[in-house]
Amino acid sequence: MTDRRPRNQKVTLQDVADAAGVSKATASLALRENPRISEPTRMRVLEAVESLGYVYNQRAASLRTRRSYTIGLILKDVSNPFNAELTSGAESQLAGEGYSLLLGTTDDDMDKQARMIKTMLEGDVDGVILSTVTGTALDALRKWSQYCPMILLTQYYSALAVDCVGMDDVNGTERAVEHLIQQGHRRIAFVGGYNSTLTRQRRLQSYRDILRRHKFECDPALDITSPVTRRGGYDAIHQLLSMTSPPSAAYCYSDVIAFGVMLGLRAAGREAGQDFAVIGFDDVPEATLWHPSLTTVSADPRGLGENAAQLMLRRIAEPDLPVKRIIMPSRLIVRDSTAAPVSERLN
Repeated sequence: MTDRRPRNQKVTLQDVADAAGVSKATASLALRENPRISEPTRMRVLEAVESLGYVYNQRAASLRTRRSYTIGLILKDVSNPFNAELTSGAESQLAGEGYSLLLGTTDDDMDKQARMIKTMLEGDVDGVILSTVTGTALDALRKWSQYCPMILLTQYYSALAVDCVGMDDVNGTERAVEHLIQQGHRRIAFVGGYNSTLTRQRRLQSYRDILRRHKFECDPALDITSPVTRRGGYDAIHQLLSMTSPPSAAYCYSDVIAFGVMLGLRAAGREAGQDFAVIGFDDVPEATLWHPSLTTVSADPRGLGENAAQLMLRRIAEPDLPVKRIIMPSRLIVRDSTAAPVSERLN
């Protein structure tokens, strides 16, 4: 390539595009390393940049398009494998459209959530995907959603005009508890999470509804709240086993809690799938590798992240579209951690 322009004439992106034989939009995408641009095309653009001495100003490009091509993802806890899968799904979708993902964590702390959102808005993100802290006020969400597009994860509010992606908590819980009942369990605990979250409220109500449908007692002592951690599940199962009339099965708020329950059972000389039935919720990859493998409700965390990213891209492209709420289907994955009560197996 030969540059025939006057020495004092500034090289433009259009000059680069013309030299590379592509459109100006394609040249811009190539310089932003958008994966939709083929490697041969990208190399032609880079050769034109080198030959013409063009300097690509990312900040100026952002000002022209009024986009930063960054999306904020704010989660409560990145150590949870569910959130790791969700993040991977969101990142892959956004990267395919030339966007970068900025990850923040709140540790379920209200003040930290406010600071994180403020930081991301000041950083001029094009949108925020948010897993809200327990007890987040509607007014706060309304205020934040005025500054940039916002997608809510797992929590959805009928009174809030914001896109969201959630899980089918009701159907998933029904499938799990019904499976335990069909195995012959009558005292089934609900373990983990805090009642201040809408997700747990929905699952707890579904758990109670299915027990009542079978005319079983809803013993409040079998409803154990705990942090969404292995330690939370570990401590909860010891509390349940110390009861005069302990349960024979536990439906857990998450797989992580179920792992803690299984560890607690082992410490007490019992084994999930043999002496006690355990069901989780999420179906994280670790569930198949655990021993015994964990029966769980599949919530497809990676798909959740992918859908959240797709909703965000849709909202950025067409801000005036109607609000969309996606409820991901759930299904029960039966593995080795569930079994009939010992009394049933002996009959």
